[in-house]
Order: sequence, then structure tokens, then C-alpha cells
Amino acid sequence: VGEQVLLKCSFKSSSPITESLIVDWTYRPLTGGQMETIFHYQSVPYPTTMGQFKDRISWVGNVARGDASIAIQSPVMSDNGTFICSVKNPPDV
Repeated sequence: VGEQVLLKCSFKSSSPITESLIVDWTYRPLTGGQMETIFHYQSVPYPTTMGQFKDRISWVGNVARGDASIAIQSPVMSDNGTFICSVKNPPDV
């Protein structure tokens, strides 16, 4: 709580990394409910503009190195839940 947390995500692809590569981070609270997209990357990072993670997520990845990690600033206990990193690099899925 209170300290920046790093959510690591690494990937390998059999296709060259291009601007078509997409990274999506989704989140579901411990209490359940809908998955929500909290971060999107395609050539540039698009952090969420609403919800509990608004203005608290930063891109720390480097897709050229197979890294799709993000950081969350000022985490609180209510942020606890399931975080899923999804990477698509067409035509490689």
C-alpha cells in the first residue's frame, strides 16, 4: 500500500514486432464483477481515463524487448484483484 507496484508481463512472438502489436491490461476486483480494460498500448500507451486506476498507471514496458509491464502508483487495498496482460502481434496471436 502506498508504494508503486510493478506488474510484470513478458512475451515472445514468432512475428516481427510492428506497430500492429497491441497490449491490453484488464482487471477484475477480488469481489468479482466485470473485467475492465485499465491500459491499452498500440505504438503509444493509452492509460485508462476513468475508474479507480485513472491517472495512476504508467507504461514501463519495452515491446522490442518482449516487455509489456505497467506500474501502478499509490496502490490501495481496494485495488486488489486479478490483472491480466494480453499481447497480440499480428499475424501471431
